[in-house]
Amino acid sequence: MPDITFLLPDGTEQGFEAPEGVSLMQAATGYGVPGIVADCGGAATCATCHVYVDPAWIDRLPPPEADELDRLEFTASERRPTSRLSCRVPLTADLQGLVVQVPDEQW
Repeated sequence: MPDITFLLPDGTEQGFEAPEGVSLMQAATGYGVPGIVADCGGAATCATCHVYVDPAWIDRLPPPEADELDRLEFTASERRPTSRLSCRVPLTADLQGLVVQVPDEQW
């Protein structure tokens, strides 16, 4: 079970252990992380689960697929080089200690 830390827009942190095999979005919504809206439920059609992955972690994630790259063009907050849709980040033991930042707004 990887430990994950979400850096929230108000400067606070929310961290917890999440089960392997779920997406980062599923973990965030399951633990009530504010700012992860996930309107489409993980279908990568809304971009309301947008996060900024800490640069130290970005190369440890699988690369984004075409549908995710397309959807990242429509994020409400600035798209950055470390932007990902949390619904497309599968949690594995290799992500122990993952840190992501929640953008200021999702829609």
